[in-house]
Amino acid sequence: MPSERWYQGGLRFECTACGNCCTGAPGYVWLTREEIRRIAEFLGRNDEWLPMETLRRVGLKYSLTEKTNGDCVYLVSAGNGRRTCSIYPVRPLQCRTWPFWSVNLKSPAAWADASEKCPGMNSGEEHDFATIEEIRLRQSWE
Repeated sequence: MPSERWYQGGLRFECTACGNCCTGAPGYVWLTREEIRRIAEFLGRNDEWLPMETLRRVGLKYSLTEKTNGDCVYLVSAGNGRRTCSIYPVRPLQCRTWPFWSVNLKSPAAWADASEKCPGMNSGEEHDFATIEEIRLRQSWE
């Protein structure tokens, strides 16, 4: 990324619970072992692991699985056209940092493309440059 980023003036984002970021083309939601443990604990599992219906191994990494329609395995209907994450309090870092991913911040066009599917982008709370960068570069929950 260039040293002068196009979003230095900040960006607006507020989650609308549409669930669009949790569905679509096949992909990966990467998990660390600590995230797997936290999700398992949240779900009341004593073995600190997730069942194979919800977790897959990809090489040396782990990813959440998807339903046949492309939805994340933890995406559920909340009624009134809203969808929500059933593990929201312990959702993976990858999910926590949406939409401030480097791929979305590459250019104004990349942001605009992502915002076509995410109604929370370009609306709601304004995030300043420092906050966006902190989220984009985050490596852990803490």
